[in-house]
This record gives sequence, C-alpha cells and structure tokens, in this order.
Amino acid sequence: MDGASIIEQLMTTEGRFDPYPLYARAHELGVAVPAGPGVVLVVGHAAASQVLRNPAFAVEDNRSLAADNAELLAHPSVELLGRSILQRNAPDHGRVRSLVASAFNARRVAALRPAVETTVSRLLDELAELGADGSPVDFMDAFAFRLPVEVICELLGVPAADRHRFRALSSDLTIALEVIQDLGELAAADPAAEELSVYFEELIAERLARPTGDLVSDLARIAADSPERISGEELLSNLVLLLVAGFETTTNLLGNGLALLFRHPEAAEGLRTGSLDPALFTDEVLRFDSPVQLTSRISTAPDLAVAGLPTPPGTAVFVMLGAANHDPARYADPGRFDPARTDSQPLSFGGGPHFCLGSQLARLEADIAIPALLDRFPRLALAEVPVRRDRLVLRGYETLPVTVR
Repeated sequence: MDGASIIEQLMTTEGRFDPYPLYARAHELGVAVPAGPGVVLVVGHAAASQVLRNPAFAVEDNRSLAADNAELLAHPSVELLGRSILQRNAPDHGRVRSLVASAFNARRVAALRPAVETTVSRLLDELAELGADGSPVDFMDAFAFRLPVEVICELLGVPAADRHRFRALSSDLTIALEVIQDLGELAAADPAAEELSVYFEELIAERLARPTGDLVSDLARIAADSPERISGEELLSNLVLLLVAGFETTTNLLGNGLALLFRHPEAAEGLRTGSLDPALFTDEVLRFDSPVQLTSRISTAPDLAVAGLPTPPGTAVFVMLGAANHDPARYADPGRFDPARTDSQPLSFGGGPHFCLGSQLARLEADIAIPALLDRFPRLALAEVPVRRDRLVLRGYETLPVTVR
C-alpha cells in the first residue's frame, strides 16, 4: 500500500470509521510519504510539528483558491470560512488573530472556571432528570454539545434563547472543512453558512446599537471605528468561526473521552478516586483519538523539504495529526490507551501561527466535566452502540446513548 492508496482508503466510510490501521501502514512507509503528484502525507510527530510551525507552509486561502479552484470558492461555506483566521496567512492572519486572542489568554480562561463548573452542575442535573426512569439519554446532545456551546456563547454574547440552533448548523457548515471530493457534498454546508451569516449580521447590528460588553460588542465597535484593523466581512467570518470552533472540537473531545472510559473502566475508577490526574486523561484522549485528525498546508517556497522529501512550491501537504499522535518514534506502544503518560504533547490543536486559540478552554471544560460526570453518576453505563459521525477531519460521535440511574 502506497501513500495514494492510503488517502483513497481514508476517504471511504470504513477508513473514516477507524483510520488508525491506515496510519500504522503509513508509518511503515516513512515520516513523510508521497501520495500522488504534488501531494505529501506527513505522519511523523516531529515532522508534523515542523510543518505546522513553518510559515512557508501556508494554509490555502481564498486568494489561492481564486487562482486554482474558483469553482470551489463560489460556494458560500468555503468563501465564509476562507475569510476567517483559520484560512488566512500573514499579514492578515496575525492582524485579525491578535484582536480575538486576548479573549482566550490564560488569565481569562482561568477566570471562566466558576462559570464552567456552574454550567456542568446544571447540565448534570438535567441529565439526571432526563434519565431518572432508566431510559437512555444521548450524552452528545444532552451534555457534550451543550456545555461548550453554553460557554462559547456566553463569551461571545449570543443570547441563551438562540443556542439550541447551532448544533445542526455547525455540523452542516463543517462539511466544508472536510476533504471535498464532490462539490455536491457542500449542499448542506452552503445554506448553513448563509443562515449563520444572517444571524451574526443581525447580532452585530444589535450590539452596535446596544453594546453589552461581550466579545461581539467589542469587535463590532472596532470594525466600525477602525476597519483597517478588522473589516466587516472579516468580523462576520471570524464570529462564525469562533462559535463553531468553540464547541465543535470540545464536543468531540468529551464524547471520545467518555467512549474510551467505557472501554477502560480502570481509568474511570482512577478519575473517581482522584488517583488519575484529569489533565493527563484529557491529554491522552487528545492523543489517542484526536477530535481533529488532519490539517493541510501548501508549500510556498523553493527548496522546502519534509524529512528529506522535497516539497516544491504548490505541493499539497496533508499533516496527519491523528497519525502523528500515534507515531511509534515518539510514543511507546502508541496504540495503547494510557492516561498515565506524562509526556504526551499531542498535536491535536495544531501548532505554530494557527495553534488553536481555544485549546486551554477546551482542556478546562474536559478536565472539569468528565470527573464531575463520573462522580455524579457512579453507575453510568453505555446504553446502546454509539454512532460515529462519518467524517475524517473532525472525528467524533453523532450519538452516544447512556443510562445514568
């Protein structure tokens, strides 16, 4: 099996369901693996980190799409996300990122702990009520989605009455972040992008008229007063990104973590008794079953190479985060779930200029939520076979039915 075959297999439902055997085959081929003309897979941990931190490996932005794939750029979902910091390069990326980064600094995230704890407690109460008669409750819908969406919406200033709308819209929009083989796959993503755009246009107008001191109010005022710092279009795209990214990864982290606890009851017992550090457990979940499996870059400079493999300008470089987190050169027995590892340093949140702004917040939510869940429900059990989302880039569960009584 060569690199192109591995990509082909990863694009199947079976490959997406369990990509890890394919990653193991890729590791046998090398640290960086050719995968067809102008395509390279990076599966080694050190090499992936190198690519993520080198700005000469750029993200594919709307400017490059306009030149190379204008048909794709014509889709509202692709165009919207392409205006966000997720898919912008220097200098625009740094200019806009600096405006929102302060909302996610260590001090502000630490200050959110009481709010996260309160939200966790309330959602556990509701979970207990939903499952009081012993009937199955979908953990993903009742808790894993609601906790991070409550937190990010509070930070942004999105009214509580609107928050229930976002799970389906986010699920549809993030199709645009997958590896698109057929433009028809964007049929659900485009209307989701349009609906979210209209929603935030109205919220921005409301906050300009009546500011409330939240992030939307602050950024809307900057865009109105200093459009050279952030334009109206950039504001809109990045608010959508912050909403979607603010809970999409954390939702998958919580679901993937709980599913692993059902397979490893000794880890659940360790969290209940306090003998297992929740932060180490979160790190190992991120490493073992990363909520984000890959990201991509484009080589933009001559003489670039990854682990000795040349990547001339225009080379598409797929950074396989899930594979890098299972690199046998970096981790002893990488296919074993071991929450006692103390040196994980998973690449699940990326690295370099595009390192995830919300990584500390996601970790905080998981570190608080999972032990609280286990403490509240000593007999928490899997009720039915969980259903995976049929995605490659964003890996998580569609449903995870549990009983709590």
